[in-house]
Amino acid sequence: MSVAEAAHRPDHRGRAVALWIGFILVIAAGVALAWLGAHSVRQRTIQLETIQAGTGPTIQPQDGVLIDYEGRLSDGKVFDSSQGKGPVPLLANQVIPGFAEALSRMQEGGHYRIHIPSKLAYGANPPPDAPIPPNADLDYDVKVVKVVPNAALMQQSGPPQPQQ
Repeated sequence: MSVAEAAHRPDHRGRAVALWIGFILVIAAGVALAWLGAHSVRQRTIQLETIQAGTGPTIQPQDGVLIDYEGRLSDGKVFDSSQGKGPVPLLANQVIPGFAEALSRMQEGGHYRIHIPSKLAYGANPPPDAPIPPNADLDYDVKVVKVVPNAALMQQSGPPQPQQ
């Protein structure tokens, strides 16, 4: 080996830059995949925010509830409300899937804000003559006034029969 060969170092300057660019690209790809995955999950699940926690057991599918509510479209337009009507009675198992899922996380006396993606609301087929367009996401403010345990079971059995 000659002195000239020993003194000449191999040229590695471009390798470090390429390595850093590779790291940055891998990190950017990971962030993009995480964002897309989270967006996909948000499209399939409800989002429930507790404004004021309730008390007691969570609402079950067979329970009846009295609620005060306001339903809005994504642009803020109110499509339905209990304002001026008083609390509205309903059975937890007879509402759209996203609302039923949200009710299952609520308690009597609580105040909640819900976002329901279209797939768990009415999808492409909203009720006829409803102010809800096809494939609309829905937002609700809900106050659970009263929970009536097993109301659906009581409704199925009918009124009590007099004893003879």
